[in-house]
Amino acid sequence: MNSIFAKTALLPDGWASNVTLYLEGGRITDLVTGVQQEARSSVDILLPAPTNLHSHAFQRAMAGLTEQRGAEKTDSFWTWRQLMFRFLDKLTPDDVQAITAQVQMEMLEAGFAAVAEFHYLHHQPGGRPYDARAEMAQRICAAADQTGIGLTLLPVMYMQGGVDGRALAPGQVRFGNDMDGYMQIMGGAEQAVAGLAEDARLGVAPHSLRAVTPDALRHLQQYKGPLHMHLAEQKAEVEEVKAAYGARPVTWALDHLDLGPRWCLIHCTQMTRTETRGLAQSGAVAGLCPLTESSLGDGIFNAVEWADAGGTLGIGSDSNILISLKEELRTLEYSQRLVTQNRAVLATPDQSTGRVLYDMACAGGAQAAGRDAGRIAPGHWADLVALGGDATDFIGRRGDQLLDTWIFAGTDAAVSDVWSAGRHVVREGTHVARDAITAAYRATLRRLEDAM
Repeated sequence: MNSIFAKTALLPDGWASNVTLYLEGGRITDLVTGVQQEARSSVDILLPAPTNLHSHAFQRAMAGLTEQRGAEKTDSFWTWRQLMFRFLDKLTPDDVQAITAQVQMEMLEAGFAAVAEFHYLHHQPGGRPYDARAEMAQRICAAADQTGIGLTLLPVMYMQGGVDGRALAPGQVRFGNDMDGYMQIMGGAEQAVAGLAEDARLGVAPHSLRAVTPDALRHLQQYKGPLHMHLAEQKAEVEEVKAAYGARPVTWALDHLDLGPRWCLIHCTQMTRTETRGLAQSGAVAGLCPLTESSLGDGIFNAVEWADAGGTLGIGSDSNILISLKEELRTLEYSQRLVTQNRAVLATPDQSTGRVLYDMACAGGAQAAGRDAGRIAPGHWADLVALGGDATDFIGRRGDQLLDTWIFAGTDAAVSDVWSAGRHVVREGTHVARDAITAAYRATLRRLEDAM
């Protein structure tokens, strides 16, 4: 039986001192508070580690390539997407595995213990399936096996180029499937996930209302696992759906889909107040990726109205332009401050801003991933993050001030250790397989540089 001692830990009922956790089979089996005990590992500050609920792993290798503008007067998500299509056309299965391992390692070092991978790069350049239809899904799983991250794999269903049913564009053909082809990928993905640790999960991901027909959505929502979909990210998307279906995306989803706690709707930056309250009350998770939403100019999620309506939200890294749990949380709060021209917008009378943000990320990420995590409590997976790598920042801080200091004034170097379902994968701030993972990633970037 493994054990961890923490001078301070965030438990479901609040902060506690001198906490010893006992782990077995990747889960927390018992905990003792108020007494200093000998343990295999000893840390200063112990927190539940959130799940990153939305990632497109391969886009990590694009970071820094999209900040120029051509002759157009404006640059947007749609022009960014064209570069993404050109980039992904160069990627091989070996490339995807190396990039994914690098991303997952960076997530773990940032304090995430698990990831929901929204995986849509299925086929060869030109759209021809690999001999093993789930080749790319298998590579995502191979990366997770190397890094030790908790994985919820979400193979993406992508059928058409727009709501009007037009054919896939050349840049989209590596994503596309009919229902038979998609189910073959799901079968191979299920086998790959079964080869991982016990905490790995499989879900489904209709890409968006633009890319999947209503009939396919009705079929896919019968799946029993997690359900993720992009929704209401861009103004052009809102207008396209409204023209075809006679309703805005969120309104249409509320009226035609069986939304509930298994659903995670990604971005939702284009919602009316009525839609915000309706979606919040459905029980679905809002999957927010504040750094990517800022990078792409998507808009600002209405977190204040969402929280007032009792909604659940979690945090992802989407395009992986920067992997930083604390920066995602800080950007979310600062976006609300800019809109409302107030401070500590998401704080409550009982909990500080950092505490509210962190609790939201833990609860929403666990729900979206279908993962028994997000709490330091017996029976849950031991998804844990320890702070203290840069201990100077925490001198004189207590309780919620620890989270506030890390999120709003600290550095990523504060993360000292991370456990994913009990796997001690980050030690003294560094992933245990960093050298091998980084070497493979660098070789991939060099090959892609030559190919581009």
